[in-house]
Amino acid sequence: MVALPHPAVTAVRVVSACVVVAFLAGCAGSASRQGMEPPENYFSMTLPGMAKGSNPQMSPVDSSVAQLRSLQTPPPTVVRQALLEQHQRWAGTPYRIGGTSERGIDCSALVRNVFRDTFNLQLPRSTQDQVHEGRSIDRQELQAGDLVFFRPPGAYNHVGIYVGDGHFLHASTSQGVIISSLDNSYWQRYYWQSRRTLEPTNLAQLGSRFTQ
Repeated sequence: MVALPHPAVTAVRVVSACVVVAFLAGCAGSASRQGMEPPENYFSMTLPGMAKGSNPQMSPVDSSVAQLRSLQTPPPTVVRQALLEQHQRWAGTPYRIGGTSERGIDCSALVRNVFRDTFNLQLPRSTQDQVHEGRSIDRQELQAGDLVFFRPPGAYNHVGIYVGDGHFLHASTSQGVIISSLDNSYWQRYYWQSRRTLEPTNLAQLGSRFTQ
């Protein structure tokens, strides 16, 4: 007679398999990566385009997104403002590997959701696929809306959206959705590459689509 595995052992194997699948879906961080992230608090900082003293966790307004969608070729300032409003919407959302909602989200899902809601552009779900979107650009060429990629310790990469003035929006494994500085020593150390998925012709097509 063949001995059947104990139910508890079977349950552990099922849970372990689910965890592996979740890690492959997004941009997970290892335990060492979580411990090395800088203890920065960007909720209290005021960025250009954000009202001084505003609460970054307030519900977003739709003015800049509406303006973005009404223009054939939105200027960088409008793109930037639309991204800052997305930050207001998502700020403080906890990081959760495999998460895609305001209850918890990982870095690649945040990027996908922001691009879908702001630019009506569908990006792949995972960081390993997003890194092949658009074209590679030099860090000195960064504009609002460009993607920035990092290779921190561990097996998984990290992605965020550049918002201008040396800052990017992302889902931090330790602090949730925040805006961080590229000049921070941690992000400088693990910076990998930048990519542009929003070309002028692409933005023009989006603008014309929203005004039809």
